[in-house]
Amino acid sequence: MITKTMKITYTAVFAAIAPVLMYFEFPLPFMPPFLKIDLSGAVILIGAFIFGIGPGIAMAAIKDLIHITQTQTAGTGELQDFILTCTLIIVAVMFYRFHKSRKGALIGCAAGSIVMSLVAMATNKLIILPFYVKGMGWNLDMIFDLCKTVNPAIDGMNAYLLLGVFPFTMIKGIILTVITMLVYKRLSVFIKDKQLHAHHPAESI
Repeated sequence: MITKTMKITYTAVFAAIAPVLMYFEFPLPFMPPFLKIDLSGAVILIGAFIFGIGPGIAMAAIKDLIHITQTQTAGTGELQDFILTCTLIIVAVMFYRFHKSRKGALIGCAAGSIVMSLVAMATNKLIILPFYVKGMGWNLDMIFDLCKTVNPAIDGMNAYLLLGVFPFTMIKGIILTVITMLVYKRLSVFIKDKQLHAHHPAESI
């Protein structure tokens, strides 16, 4: 059982690591160039699996509040990141709670990635693009023209959502899932082992 103090401590540690990883981002071939993947979501997802949904949301909030101080997207990138990260961890961790196995965690992440991609389409159309256009002084045609440079088929809103946002977010979800599956169990055992030793230190000779 992880104590409340340890949960708060590790939540702060994970939340401090995530913003650093957010600066190491990369685009995907044939995707809109301004859509970039960073690995900070993996830290949050792993933390949510270990400590729970509440701490996971707290990590995501801290990460994006730190990153927004140097935003290049008028805050829209950080808002989208927070919404999508929370969507992923809520779906994945809730599914895992009812199916506590490696397979359950994998299916939870897969379901979370699908829901996250659908949410990304809705938020891009209704919230993110309108705010981005207003905040950056662009217009939608400029955004779609930029998308055409990597994929000529993206010639409007629907094409942008179906050929850009949805597959991009799915790929991001897959990458975060793979990292989580590789790291989560080992890190969870390490943290719980550290707590066990903290409560039952070896007797000195």
